[in-house]
Amino acid sequence: MSLRYPERIVCLTEEPTEVLYALGEQDRIVGISGFTVRPPRARKDKPKVSAFLSAKIERILDLKPDLAIGFSDLQADIAQALIKAGVEVWISNHRSVDGIRAYILRLGAMVGAFEKARAYLAGIDAGIARVRTRAEALPRRPRVYVEEWDEPRISGIQWVCELVRIAGGDDIFPELAAEPLAKHRILANDDEILRRAPELVIGSWCGKKFQPETVASRPGWADLPAVRHGALVEVKSPLILQPGPAALTDGLQALHAAIARVAMCEDR
Repeated sequence: MSLRYPERIVCLTEEPTEVLYALGEQDRIVGISGFTVRPPRARKDKPKVSAFLSAKIERILDLKPDLAIGFSDLQADIAQALIKAGVEVWISNHRSVDGIRAYILRLGAMVGAFEKARAYLAGIDAGIARVRTRAEALPRRPRVYVEEWDEPRISGIQWVCELVRIAGGDDIFPELAAEPLAKHRILANDDEILRRAPELVIGSWCGKKFQPETVASRPGWADLPAVRHGALVEVKSPLILQPGPAALTDGLQALHAAIARVAMCEDR
């Protein structure tokens, strides 16, 4: 008896879209998130039916999906509405590099493309290994502050901070990185940032352009090593704040490039 795999998939976030396109399974997708930027062709190919916290439920139902894929507890209301309407829903909730890797394999298996997913992941893993090797050759490991949002200050989520370590840096808030919810990574004030003295600030403000000049002018920040040496770098949120392939590929490369520039400077 042959298995029947989903043929009409709605992707409520970007990462399933990116994975399915990478596996050559994009014809299964009938709707995507309006925040999707990877791959660029998806925005031209597929109708946009959701944001992150909201979705056009009736529009989705009109597409007659046999599977909707989303991410995290923040999409629970969307998932509930679709489930009540009889749609099968998969909500992943991974927060680590290994979680992203496992997600690629699970999604591949769900559409009958496990071997393609395994080969795709092997390529990603090879890229991670190359970055890790280059990082180990750096003369030192800079202290890195990852900022997901500016007001209030929110430090980096787990997979981003794991990538910082792979890329050759040390996240200054490792105790907060394990907190899955952004509200638990809010910094009450700048005291701990200043005390931990980052040599590099990575700004990745979700949906908003990072402003290094504004960051440098914050009270008390002028003496931070990162500010003194102009090491305030934006890594755009689609590259590292989506728990999908982009973070493990282009996102990791961008982090390593920024960290390596700081690590190679001798006057720190």
